[in-house]
Amino acid sequence: MASSHLAAAASMVLFLAVFAASTNAATFNIKNNCPYTVWPAATPIGGGRQLNTGETWTLDVPADTPSGRVWGRTGCNFNGNSGSCQTADCGGALSCTLSGQPPLTLAEFTIGNGQDFYDISVIDGFNVPLSFSCSNGPNLVCQADKCPDAYLFPTDDTKNHACNGNNNSYQVTFCP
Repeated sequence: MASSHLAAAASMVLFLAVFAASTNAATFNIKNNCPYTVWPAATPIGGGRQLNTGETWTLDVPADTPSGRVWGRTGCNFNGNSGSCQTADCGGALSCTLSGQPPLTLAEFTIGNGQDFYDISVIDGFNVPLSFSCSNGPNLVCQADKCPDAYLFPTDDTKNHACNGNNNSYQVTFCP
């Protein structure tokens, strides 16, 4: 009898843990609208992959993910999981664990509990036009290296935007 109560309690704890984790997660839809292939990368989750024109990559990002980044790599050539990119290469890996090398246009985010933050940065240069939006926040657009919606210098503290609530959906579009 005690073992059935333990099993029921363990099942309930597992259910609550999964439910709690999913209530604060965010979904990122990363789309390539460029007339060329983009190899998006994402850290600390996601890694990287190839996106041909018109394709979308969906990532589920857990709650409490600090300092996340998504960026596009161009001119890539991979054989399996290794190769190189002409822009924003991350140590020759298809699935990035390191940030890309400049120049790179960054979509940056922090997923919190109840409030997220996001921005675009060209502090490390510009390589691919992109837009970045949250389900209940402004759409940020960066078409060139001096875009008004992006951090241009480390002191641009007004470029960070809040996205309130849980279960937010984000859209990163290359060549918006």
